[in-house]
Amino acid sequence: MGSSSTGQGNAEWVSIDSLIQELAREGRVTRTFRHLDPERQYAVVNAILAEAAARGPTEINIKEVARRAGVSVGSLYQYFGNRDGLLGFAVALSVGYTVGLFEQFGPELAALPLRDALHTYLMGGLEWGETEQGLVRFLCRAAYQGESELTASVVRPVADVMLNVVREMLRQAAERGEIDRDRDLEAAARVVNVMLIAVGDSQLLPYLNQYTRVSDDGVALDRVIDSMLSIIVDGLGRGPGPAGDSKVGDDGLPADSVTPQEKHHE
Repeated sequence: MGSSSTGQGNAEWVSIDSLIQELAREGRVTRTFRHLDPERQYAVVNAILAEAAARGPTEINIKEVARRAGVSVGSLYQYFGNRDGLLGFAVALSVGYTVGLFEQFGPELAALPLRDALHTYLMGGLEWGETEQGLVRFLCRAAYQGESELTASVVRPVADVMLNVVREMLRQAAERGEIDRDRDLEAAARVVNVMLIAVGDSQLLPYLNQYTRVSDDGVALDRVIDSMLSIIVDGLGRGPGPAGDSKVGDDGLPADSVTPQEKHHE
C-alpha cells in the first residue's frame, strides 16, 4: 500500500492539494507558503513527508527538510512561522497523508475477494511500515502510549479510517455472497480489525511480538496469517449465528445434529 520511496513521489499517492488547502484554512501555513508555485509547495511537502517517515513528524531535522526541499532554513520559517509551526504542520500532514492512503486504496481492496483483500491489506501495511518506519513509530507511540494530546488529532482519524476499510471489505463481501449477510457485520468488522492490527503491529514493533507470540522460529508469519484468514473467512461464511440461535441437547451437541449411533442405524 505504500510507496517504495519516502522522498520524491509521496505527493503522487494522495491528494496533496486538498491537504494543503485544508491545512491553510486551519492557519498552519503562512500566506508566503500559500503563494508559492505548486512545484515548490510539493518540494517542501515531500521533504517534510520524507523526513517524517524517517524520524517521525515530531523529530524532524529542519536543516534536513531544507536540504531535501532545496530551500533555506530561513525560508521554512517564513512558510510556517516558527519551529513549532513546522512541527505542527508535519504532524497534521503525516496524519492526512496516512488517512489519504487508506481512503485511496480502500475501494480497490473492497472489490477483491475477501480473503485476497485481507491478505493484500495486511501485507501492504507491513510493506508500508517498513518503508516509513519513523512515521509508523510515531503513530504507534501515539496509539499505545496514550498521549492525550494526540488522541483526537492523530489516533482517532487513523483508527477510524482503518475500521472503515475493514467494514467496507466485509460489506461488499456480504453483497457478493462470500459471507453470511445476516451476521452482525459491524461487530465482526471490529473483531477483524483488531486481529489485523494485532498481527501487523507485532511485526512492525518486535517488542509486541515478544508478548503476543504471533510468530517465531517455530511458527512462521505466513502460517499465522493463513490461519487467521481461514478463521475470518470460514467463520463469517458458515456455522451458527449469534449465541442462542442453535439449541443444544443434553449430550452437548446441537439439537438437530445426528449422533454416530443414529447414523449407524440409518
